[in-house]
Amino acid sequence: MTSSDLIPTIMNSQLDQLTFDNRFVRELPADPETFNNRRQVIGACYSRVLPTPVAKPQLVAYSREVAALLDLPEEICKSDDFVQVFAGNRPAKGMEAYATCYGGHQFGYWAGQLGDGRAINLGEVINKQGEHWTLQLKGAGPTPYSRTADGLAVLRSSVREFLCSEAMHHLGVPTTRALSVILTGETVIRDMFYDGNPKAEPGAVVCRVAPSFTRFGNFQILTARKDIALLKKLVDFTIRTDFPHLGEPSPDIYIAWYAEICRRTAEMIVHWQRVGFVHGVMNTDNMSILGLTIDYGPYGWLENFDLNWTPNTTDAAERRYRFGNQPQIAFWNLGQLANAIYPLVEQVEPLQEALNVYAETFEQGRQTMIAGKLGFNAFDPATDEELTVELLSVLELVETDMTIFYRQLAMIPTQDSVSDEALMLPLMPAYYVPEQLTADYKNRLVNWLKSYIKRVQRDALPDKARRERMNAVNPNYVLRNYLAQLAIDKAEQGDFSMVNELLELLRHPYDEQPGKEEFAAKRPDWARQRPGCSMLSCSS
Repeated sequence: MTSSDLIPTIMNSQLDQLTFDNRFVRELPADPETFNNRRQVIGACYSRVLPTPVAKPQLVAYSREVAALLDLPEEICKSDDFVQVFAGNRPAKGMEAYATCYGGHQFGYWAGQLGDGRAINLGEVINKQGEHWTLQLKGAGPTPYSRTADGLAVLRSSVREFLCSEAMHHLGVPTTRALSVILTGETVIRDMFYDGNPKAEPGAVVCRVAPSFTRFGNFQILTARKDIALLKKLVDFTIRTDFPHLGEPSPDIYIAWYAEICRRTAEMIVHWQRVGFVHGVMNTDNMSILGLTIDYGPYGWLENFDLNWTPNTTDAAERRYRFGNQPQIAFWNLGQLANAIYPLVEQVEPLQEALNVYAETFEQGRQTMIAGKLGFNAFDPATDEELTVELLSVLELVETDMTIFYRQLAMIPTQDSVSDEALMLPLMPAYYVPEQLTADYKNRLVNWLKSYIKRVQRDALPDKARRERMNAVNPNYVLRNYLAQLAIDKAEQGDFSMVNELLELLRHPYDEQPGKEEFAAKRPDWARQRPGCSMLSCSS
């Protein structure tokens, strides 16, 4: 069977009516080598490469909101043509497929060339609003940057990326998006925990969508190779296409551009902290210059509140990317980006001043975030810092579900005097091990709650208004790992209903959804140690 046997002839396809403006491949230098063999790519920003056709693609799910960004009617998303195009079996008119070259620091160490090892960009669509959206397939086969890997993806990791991309968007977190997840009809061999137990799993392809997928590492690799001319060309291109409001590129504009990246990154990290999201692999090649959450590998939401928790088995010993360390890691990564663009500026002080924007933006955002989560009119450093520090200590004393605790905190009565037991009662659903609630712990919790009530009363805000304010920033539903795993279990058996049910649920994460209360409950005991429900590997 040849690839042509797998690609049906499509006449007058609506997907061929998409408007492509492929600026990246038009304006930046391509790898002159056209064979799809693993290699070091020098003097180029990308390599042209086609997705690998698959045997029997089948739609698992699609996002109607992302389809709307691309001006695609929902009936198109349900068509065989849609499945063929976004599985990689045929290009739509105007698509120019390529994989980009980048490097990066992985777990703090320079790794050299990395690149799009299992991601292939299809092109840039311009929608009716004039917005550019880059379409990218993940898991569509090898590229020159795949190193020793196969460039493929399995269903479980694809479902997790698809659902999390959309969940994060609806939570209000800056993120890349996901249009679709499609089964390939083929199997992929994976050793999920790198423990010598590989097995065949169903393969899948996700179509990711973003204004740009440019990473810190795209610039780092050029500086590391001392290709300053190409570095300047890529930076100038990036400013003109993704940051046109800054003006024409120049040394001063480079500084302004870098400062904006610092600001956007800080805002993203504040959102991560707000919802309890842990990325798991904050390498510099996984950092977007647009301040978007990118590359959903081993991620998770805090269930048991633990500042030292990481979802990544690879990071289990060092815990570099643990929840409490994410703000510092983002700062460190931005420092590496500053090193990369230094040859264009050749001044340390303005770069340092721009980097300070990160610290200032993060601190201001952190204070605003805390005020919102606790229902205050505004953050008062004189009292609220101490109150916050004590709360975090209380949360870590026993196994406490972060999402449920903050959601239930909104239910605490602050206008009437109640007993200590009545005061604590709304918080009881947040605790995993009731036996941990000793008399000493309860006393400390009640003392904090009483201090909290006094602080709330200073704002003279009625409980109903406070509750509405808190519920607007403290989600009721997040994509808990065990929920994603249940959906994956069904999908692997050909039942995609739970994937779509979760997609619908997560469209309204801050709402009370009658009949969906089970999805807001804390993680069940059976999921505590089950693979896919607690920690994950980079293969997850």
